[in-house]
Amino acid sequence: MASRATAKNKPLYDVHPGVATMQKWVAELKEKTGRSLEEWLALIKKEGPADEKACREWLKTKHKLGTNSAWWLAERAAGKGGEESPEEYLRLAVQNVEEQYSGAKEKLRPLYDELLILGRSIGEVKLCPCKTIVPLYRNRVFAQIKPTTNSRIDLGFALTHYKGKLPTRLIDTGGLARKDRITHRIELRSVRDIDGEVKRWLKAAYELDA
Repeated sequence: MASRATAKNKPLYDVHPGVATMQKWVAELKEKTGRSLEEWLALIKKEGPADEKACREWLKTKHKLGTNSAWWLAERAAGKGGEESPEEYLRLAVQNVEEQYSGAKEKLRPLYDELLILGRSIGEVKLCPCKTIVPLYRNRVFAQIKPTTNSRIDLGFALTHYKGKLPTRLIDTGGLARKDRITHRIELRSVRDIDGEVKRWLKAAYELDA
């Protein structure tokens, strides 16, 4: 299902900033570790533990890899990841959203589509779907769309630096204590819930990330 947020000749979603990080990691892996991605995966298949967690530890202890490299290689060996190209990321982004709003959550799709339109309307916003959420970026994540239950989407906001009183409708996520970007959320159950207050706080979160 295509969202009405699609603009002419523009992809529905934007490439996640992490894709460039992964591309850089793959390009530099041979120089930094002595093996390319393909060579590491072949070695893991031949000699490494099948369990992903054990594989990470094996890479760190036996081969002296850093935590990030060990984590990413173990994931790739387990058949995860593989989103180094922008084209592959965008293909999976559409798939991820379709899966998020399938089955019992399919009825939330019109609400999700309206939130995409709203997100695009407030400025230079990047929409970068992950497996379970769709983060909204300006410079960093300033909001996220999450189908939390079969009947509710939580629209989250990064309001760490907001100075002022917050309305009771904004629910504290505990993100500030955990040092997560998303500190508050509003519960939405239908398109009718996207009112002026929702728009105001989404704009406030966007402006805080200037």
